[in-house]
Amino acid sequence: MTADPTPGAAGTVSALALQRSAVSIDRFLEALWLEDGLAANTLQAYRRDLQGLADWLACEAGLGLEQAHEADLLGYIADRHASSRATSANRRLAVFRRFYRWALREQGIERDPTLRLSPARQPPRTPQTLTEAQVEALLAAPDVATPLGLRDRAMLELMYAAGLRVSELVGLRCLDVVTGDAVLRVTGKGAKERLLPFGQEALRWLLAYVAEARPALLGGRDSDDLFVTLRAGEAMTRQMFWVLVRRHAVQAGIRAHLSPHTLRHAFATHLLNHGADLRAVQLLLGHADIATTQIYTHVARERLRQLHARHHPRG
Repeated sequence: MTADPTPGAAGTVSALALQRSAVSIDRFLEALWLEDGLAANTLQAYRRDLQGLADWLACEAGLGLEQAHEADLLGYIADRHASSRATSANRRLAVFRRFYRWALREQGIERDPTLRLSPARQPPRTPQTLTEAQVEALLAAPDVATPLGLRDRAMLELMYAAGLRVSELVGLRCLDVVTGDAVLRVTGKGAKERLLPFGQEALRWLLAYVAEARPALLGGRDSDDLFVTLRAGEAMTRQMFWVLVRRHAVQAGIRAHLSPHTLRHAFATHLLNHGADLRAVQLLLGHADIATTQIYTHVARERLRQLHARHHPRG
């Protein structure tokens, strides 16, 4: 009769399993970076999802990622079910599928344990957006008499005018702006580059920021980053931008739920409300699939229905 493993032995098995998984994760992410040029934030998210599975497998079964079976992944999914939204669960499953397809091809594992796993059902979600009046209030909230306020106004104006992702906004360099044409050169998901017009109003605030606020924030230091902070002239981060958006929303009296991409959602919705072509909006947003853009048509239609009901004499 085989004795149960001692706690020390179990700990050794778990540690070895974690080591094997760590090597696999590093190799997988390196392959993704080389093949697809995924952004650092995306690679970090992949690592976080895979590490969560690796920790669970090592603790619960003493297995590395490449030794897992379908039943093991089902156990992990069930364990996370109560604390996860369907969108989060499906994102993790997509990462696991990609990892095991790679491991099947490159590492010689015998089976893909995700092959028969089904995504969680999720209700259709429409992006939260703002009315045009709310956007105007948000844009006007920063105190432009201060360097920080002028920077914030320029960032908000540019995000709304060009429909940028937060990562694209904070990643802008001075050389990415063509002021004569009011055009941005943006590197989006998958290292794909696109040129975006942003209009004269946003250009006016951007030029004011570059001429007045940016030198004050840099304090004589050099930087290629367009939007900088008081912290030794460091580049603005996604987290810092999200904090300032929430602060200015409160100042503007906006009580609606906001996300870091609220102005991007407003950009798309307002374009469609004013008759923009869906394909043009797709190109401006940098969506690979037009189906991703189509969700904004539902937001726009719902907004128009509400306006009709509120203002039409027979609404």
